Amino acid sequence: MTWEIVIGLEVHTQLSTHSKIFSGASTAFGAEPNTQACAVDLALPGVLPVLNKGAVERAIKFGLATGSAIAPRSVFARKNYFYPDLPKGYQISQFDLPVVGNGQLTIHVPASGKTEAHEKVVRITRAHLEEDAGKSLHEDFHGMTGIDLNRAGTPLLEIVSEPDIRNAAEAVAYAKALHTLVRWIGICDGNMQEGSFRCDANVSVHKPGTPFGTRREIKNLNSFRFLEQAINYEAHWQIETLENGGTIQQATVLFDPDKGETRMMRTKEEAHDYRYFPDPDLLPLEISPQWIEEVRTTLPELPQAKQARYVNELGLSAYDAGILTASREMADFFEATQRVVPKDAKLCANWLIGEVSAQLNRDGLEMAQCPITAQQLGGMLKRIADSTISNAGAKDVFRTMWAEGGDADAIIEAKGLKQVSDAGALEKIVDEIIAANPAQVAEYRGGKEKVFGFFVGLAMKASKGKANPAQMNEILKRKLAG
Repeated sequence: MTWEIVIGLEVHTQLSTHSKIFSGASTAFGAEPNTQACAVDLALPGVLPVLNKGAVERAIKFGLATGSAIAPRSVFARKNYFYPDLPKGYQISQFDLPVVGNGQLTIHVPASGKTEAHEKVVRITRAHLEEDAGKSLHEDFHGMTGIDLNRAGTPLLEIVSEPDIRNAAEAVAYAKALHTLVRWIGICDGNMQEGSFRCDANVSVHKPGTPFGTRREIKNLNSFRFLEQAINYEAHWQIETLENGGTIQQATVLFDPDKGETRMMRTKEEAHDYRYFPDPDLLPLEISPQWIEEVRTTLPELPQAKQARYVNELGLSAYDAGILTASREMADFFEATQRVVPKDAKLCANWLIGEVSAQLNRDGLEMAQCPITAQQLGGMLKRIADSTISNAGAKDVFRTMWAEGGDADAIIEAKGLKQVSDAGALEKIVDEIIAANPAQVAEYRGGKEKVFGFFVGLAMKASKGKANPAQMNEILKRKLAG
């Protein structure tokens, strides 16, 4: 029997509030160490935490977006452990009564290797609010460790999935879908390099039909590539260990991207090891139905609903719709462009997925940094749609707009890119070419259809590349047919 891999993800999402979850200190990234840690974050004697309403609203928003139950009453607890970057000696989190529970996320898993593309529903067990710890600094301290408490108290929403994931590809698809969603609804900036979105992966293996195996938790994975590599290595290591007669000990492990392997950090703690108890400094969090409805009104159209609308109303393929909704910025740009050319959704999609995305990649830019506007792109696409310019001419216009800015019509005029669509002028060109090449005409009329390309080339050269290709082809075929 083959082994089955069982994976559950815990995703720590930094909420996009300007201040921390229990204090008014800033959450801005990149400040000098220990300049954004106030008395509450430092746990000085006598200080009291005050809950950030914005963090709660972002948790509610996530619950609504994933069809989750939002608890009318939830409780904050103290999770006790001792570590240098945890000033209080405990972390304020939620345990028995989280704010969000029992949701789900539908993921699209692309084909890879022997696995076909498929869709899957991953259940979300819970999402709870908590504060982040500080950060240990190991560089430039001459063998010692420094502590930066700027992150202490930063608001997190920890999103815990059920163990529904069965391979690394599904894990990455789930993490990417979650990453898209939290950015889409505006609760997290998703910056993985800055630690705004990081994953812990619980991995175990077992034979189908037997109980799940002992799991090991891979901590702090901050890229989708590392997530995939870490799961694949860990699953292979566990299978090899078991097949060689060994046992798996529950543990917390770290992934070393340089070596491409996991290594044990510590044996895994159980919940009772943290001695959870309700935080006496914080009242229970009560969320009214009215508050939930107020937050619901702020939700944008969600990615899956938008994908369905693009397919059903605009006639786009599921593939195109998926790419256009990979980020809210891409979807917004597409819709703004399409408003300029409302009858040409496919043309808009092709250019965004093709030329625009390729140029963004070449320049290392995000969609939000695109140097041309949707109105500029739409103006150019209008000129493709009404045959003012050819596709080749459009690429010239696009390159100019990208590098220098400007309006499509002005660029077309300045560069002389207008297509020749005058039937009389095109027929004159074709007549002259046919008269000058009787041997090739005879070949074509004798059934040698490949010669048609020869005439197209001559016609485009004679028109200096400005002939409307479709119109020119129609005239050539008619004239050559005699």
